[in-house]
Amino acid sequence: MKKAIVYGASGLVGSYILENLLSNINYEQVTIVVRKELDIKHPKLKTLIGDFQSLPNVVKDIAIDEVYIALGTTQKKTPDKKIYYQIDHDYPVLAAKLAKENGAKSVFLVSAVGASPSSSVFYVKTKGEMEQDIISLNFDHTYIFRPSMILGNRKESRPLEKVFIGIFKFINPLFIGNLSKYKGIEASDIAKAMVNAANNGNEKIKILHWKEMTALLK
Repeated sequence: MKKAIVYGASGLVGSYILENLLSNINYEQVTIVVRKELDIKHPKLKTLIGDFQSLPNVVKDIAIDEVYIALGTTQKKTPDKKIYYQIDHDYPVLAAKLAKENGAKSVFLVSAVGASPSSSVFYVKTKGEMEQDIISLNFDHTYIFRPSMILGNRKESRPLEKVFIGIFKFINPLFIGNLSKYKGIEASDIAKAMVNAANNGNEKIKILHWKEMTALLK
């Protein structure tokens, strides 16, 4: 029986990660770190209220085996690049570091297709640096999930994103071969792939795109 901690449980992918973990018999406790209480009650669930600044004290001495990180923002929501970098880089890296100090052997991270620390594009460069810094923490198992367009209904209104989701559902079949990594994927499928990887995989470091994620759904 394992203990997991989830960051980003109030978001689209994170909410599905939480749902999968709570219903999985391999887990005895699932801890989430959120800024405010979620309307979820479950005997396995432990809710901690905190943010980037308070995190070291909030998770102090919380024993865990696995950490799931699905944190992120958008440039529209967070135009200040310094704050954006803190949310998309600093917070995930700190969460992973503290998890390892608390005994976690495995980290499962939602990143983005094309992530690269050498990119000239701020968004993918930030994701790439986040990946690089979490890999350097040297977990026994590091699984990085790189979706392209994440499909699903978000709580907050993102009109332009809804347009792109509609387009992706139409053009998805056109992405074949090496282009398959650009296919849109349902948030629920990303979450399911992450939990399945945790219970079936044993690689030291593995980066997963659409093809690898969908293979884990079978």
